[in-house]
Amino acid sequence: MSANSSHKVESWLVSAGRDRTPGSPLNVPPWPASNFVLGDRRAYSRDDGTPGWDALEDLIGGLEGGLAVSFASGMAAIAAIFDRVPAGSRIALPDDCYQGVSALAAAGESRGRWTVRRIAVSDTPAWVDACAGADLIWLESPSNPLLAVADLDIICRAPRKPGAILGVDNTFATPLNQRPLDLGADFAVQSATKFIGGHSDLLCGVVTARDPAMRDALRHTRELTGATPGTLEVFLAVRGARTLALRLERAQANAAILAERLEQHPKVTVTRYPGLGSHPTHEAARRQLKGFGTIVSFDVAGGATHADAVCANVRLIQHATSLGAVESTIERRAGIPGQEHLPRSLLRLSTGIEDVEDLWRDLDQALLLHANPQ
Repeated sequence: MSANSSHKVESWLVSAGRDRTPGSPLNVPPWPASNFVLGDRRAYSRDDGTPGWDALEDLIGGLEGGLAVSFASGMAAIAAIFDRVPAGSRIALPDDCYQGVSALAAAGESRGRWTVRRIAVSDTPAWVDACAGADLIWLESPSNPLLAVADLDIICRAPRKPGAILGVDNTFATPLNQRPLDLGADFAVQSATKFIGGHSDLLCGVVTARDPAMRDALRHTRELTGATPGTLEVFLAVRGARTLALRLERAQANAAILAERLEQHPKVTVTRYPGLGSHPTHEAARRQLKGFGTIVSFDVAGGATHADAVCANVRLIQHATSLGAVESTIERRAGIPGQEHLPRSLLRLSTGIEDVEDLWRDLDQALLLHANPQ
């Protein structure tokens, strides 16, 4: 929330970014403008943004507790942060993170831009050690797709090498469950494609910074690279964010129920959900998160073939990638290039807002059907 706001988060989501001038549109409209009449602060949208960008950045910046910059995608937002580190830098990266980030880090390392150290998300002493020597400490918590929760409250406050920056991909938690800037991070990232938009109809990313100078540097990077968000995408992201609190509450409740049932299912060998007492980082999740999220990952008995059969046989749940939308989606992550290190039968379930009993019946029948194919 913004420093001068007394609103609860649910009210901020609905009210932020609106123009309250009498006669102005109640909802933030699309702003399809590339240039503006000279004489005010805006001249060209790539450099100066649009009122639509302002609305999204005001909304997300308030949620994360900092100053937001919007980008064309979540990866564009992350790449802008990586661009802040000088040549010859050292980067600390989780062993379990989004494959696009792993690929970005590997590409830079192959060109001699930086060196990369991979660290287990739960290895807090190693992260504290990395803070003392790395130029960029990059965390993803909960991680994708093993849902490991880092001890951000310890890592973000650990002594750092002078000039080092620490960023957290906060997409899985959302700002409603976790605010990394409050814990000491320099940047928090949202892939607004996911929970912010919430309807599988846009690509957008947002970085929120604590320091105005860092915010301005990110804006400059966006200007130079042209990684600007689209007019329609920003409009949809703002509109989608209005219902984030409601969607998250329902989907999170569904995820908790499904995780408990999957943990007992005879055709599931491992269930991962930060809210389960059996999860390796449950204590960190309980300490740091206001809610345990909407993502569940689980391993299907019988290996990759049986896991693929589950995906092929769901009827209500969508066999699709991405996450954080109103509809539930499922996919086998090890089948994606760059994710081959994962358990072969791991399925990532993004739980939506459907009726939980309908979701369970769909999952159960698909799990049982693979054991008795027709």
